[in-house]
Amino acid sequence: MYHNWPSQLPGDVELWAVELPGRGSRLSEPPFKSMGPLVDAAAQALAPHLDLPFALFGHSMGAMISFELTRRLRDYGSTPFGLFVSGRRAPHILDEDPPTYNLPEPLLIDKLRRMNGTPRQVLEDTEMMRFLLPILRADFSVCQTYRYQSGPPLDVPITAYGGTEDDGETPDLLEEWRHHTTAELSLRLLPGNHFFLHSSQQALLRMLSGELNVLVDRVETCSLLS
Repeated sequence: MYHNWPSQLPGDVELWAVELPGRGSRLSEPPFKSMGPLVDAAAQALAPHLDLPFALFGHSMGAMISFELTRRLRDYGSTPFGLFVSGRRAPHILDEDPPTYNLPEPLLIDKLRRMNGTPRQVLEDTEMMRFLLPILRADFSVCQTYRYQSGPPLDVPITAYGGTEDDGETPDLLEEWRHHTTAELSLRLLPGNHFFLHSSQQALLRMLSGELNVLVDRVETCSLLS
């Protein structure tokens, strides 16, 4: 989903898409089923490469990973100059819906159908779903077993993106991200449901590009002053 982003981001921004186990070239690796080991592995893999100013972006499950990764990287002495969270409520607010990662296959497929994030032809392809369901179950398990552990707020500006028609991740839940930073929180709403980053991709990338430029200028100014 991020393949066409580089051409629409500022020219001095290098996009690194994190590929989790169970996907793409890592298809043979078992997917993570809980947040802690996932974030540990990501932090250890990324930390040696973060020698330039960097920001983190994540949508839905990726937003929670990006948040916890920022906290973990802080322990390594390396923090992003910006955190961009998309389509996900603040981490301290529990989702009270019953878990779905352990549902029987027909009920899980029905849940996916109602989420409107999986193409109908994929849901109706028995072989494809047999291949995808273990990965989806693992993702749901990461999200639904996650519990926020209290800690010092980040000293990082947070931008929270949301869809105007996303009934689950509403603006009031997105605004709760303000409790997790001592810097500013910006809330940006775009047309669409939970998957607005597809339907409103160009608008999202225009916003993201502008915000990256502002934050990069701020980082460069701080470097000059120091």
